[in-house]
Amino acid sequence: MLTSPENLIPLAVFVAMTLGAWAVLGAVAERPKTTEDRLKRLLDPNSVAISHAKRQEQVQAKVAAVASKLGQSLRPSDEQELGKIRVKLLNAGFRQEQAVAVYYAAKLFGLLIGLTAAFPTCVFKYGMTQTAYMLTACAAGLGFYLPGFLVGRWKKSRSESIFLGLPDALDLMVVCVEAGLGLDAAMRRVTNELAQSSPVICEEFAVANFQLQMGRTRRDVLRDLGIRTGVDDVRSLAAVIIQAEKFGSSIAAALRVQSDAMRLRRRQLAEERAAKTSVKIMLPMVFFIFPGVFVVLVGPAVLRMMDVLASR
Repeated sequence: MLTSPENLIPLAVFVAMTLGAWAVLGAVAERPKTTEDRLKRLLDPNSVAISHAKRQEQVQAKVAAVASKLGQSLRPSDEQELGKIRVKLLNAGFRQEQAVAVYYAAKLFGLLIGLTAAFPTCVFKYGMTQTAYMLTACAAGLGFYLPGFLVGRWKKSRSESIFLGLPDALDLMVVCVEAGLGLDAAMRRVTNELAQSSPVICEEFAVANFQLQMGRTRRDVLRDLGIRTGVDDVRSLAAVIIQAEKFGSSIAAALRVQSDAMRLRRRQLAEERAAKTSVKIMLPMVFFIFPGVFVVLVGPAVLRMMDVLASR
């Protein structure tokens, strides 16, 4: 019957989810509540953008505060381990003060989501058995380690972007230094010129320029740049510049040598990937291309043989 409990449960779940989604969208969506707000939108759009930015900052601050409280239980007490996590998040591009707390809060959320999503499903399918417990534990572990996996992927992508864009940035820096600019001005020029083609390395140079303007020594800024990026070539570049300043040698010559070496490594990486292509393409060829070719070439002969055998 239509009014039986078995038929009403899906309807109730659908209505509850719809009302919940409507409530969330109504709370998050930006909309004017009065006629005065509508007039402000029409007369001064900049004020609306500023208010929207302030609202986003408030939401981010609240999320960071909640994440800090939730992630405090998982946060390691060992400062060495905590420093490794900070460096890993810096290499992935997360420089916020609450990045570590948010990271551990995300791991906790993943653990809870894995438990709440997998346990009812496994119990409903397998009952209260060891299989259900094992699958629930696997889902919880997957949710717990997923943030670390994503951070590792972002770190790898960011490091590759820095590695590929750094030779071009060094070439432009060499031109600027040879034209008479100082190293700080050359870094600012590179940040402005390569903002579209190499945004990651330009962002790191902008942070380094800001630290120099705040009064930090160039040695410390360059060392922090190497640690923050997590790329060996940036660390060697920082060491080369520090040694050139220490011994009074030409910074332009040192940058040129470093750029040539990095460009050679980039070419070798491209050749290595090109050599691996022939091996990687074998799997899709065997499973997707060869069967179609086999059917096209052998299919007519097989049909002819079947007709001959059927006629006999």
